[in-house]
Amino acid sequence: MAHIQLNNDLPGIRGLMAFSPKTAEPLNALAETLLRNDDNTLSRGERELIGTYVSYLNDCFFCQNVHGAMAGHYLTCDIAQIDSIKHDFKSAELSGKMKALLSIAGSVQKGGKHVTQSQIEEARKNSATDKEIHDTVLIAAAFCMFNRYVDGLGTSAPTDRQFYINRAPQRALEGYQSSVYH
Repeated sequence: MAHIQLNNDLPGIRGLMAFSPKTAEPLNALAETLLRNDDNTLSRGERELIGTYVSYLNDCFFCQNVHGAMAGHYLTCDIAQIDSIKHDFKSAELSGKMKALLSIAGSVQKGGKHVTQSQIEEARKNSATDKEIHDTVLIAAAFCMFNRYVDGLGTSAPTDRQFYINRAPQRALEGYQSSVYH
């Protein structure tokens, strides 16, 4: 049960967006730009993975499962593989660039000043562009906000992870622009 009366039974951020469509519109536009804009050298799956990892670090069950399912959909892997990456990305079969970017995202989750010059240098050494570093930091910061919005208002989240996996193909098709993710 959410901390406020949402007047709907939609889970997670969906319930909050139905409650407040005026704030839903810019938040969805931000998610659409960060995660789906094709004018980006990071794939949709890589960007979803960054959001998933930050949501995992923030212990936001709803967001880490929504975006974990999306990452799995785009990267054509299953939720167990996504879980493995969340728990130990350094040992995962990821590019050096993605490992470096996830390291930066993890530092942003702690606080922006935790990002170090050596992390940036490691990302660059692994062919990360300034745009990719920028987008990683912005995705991580935005997901901290999204996670705190979802959990700070005590929203509900389906505990059956198959719910998120089943919705991923439709969400990938529709994107994040709809004010309530029907």
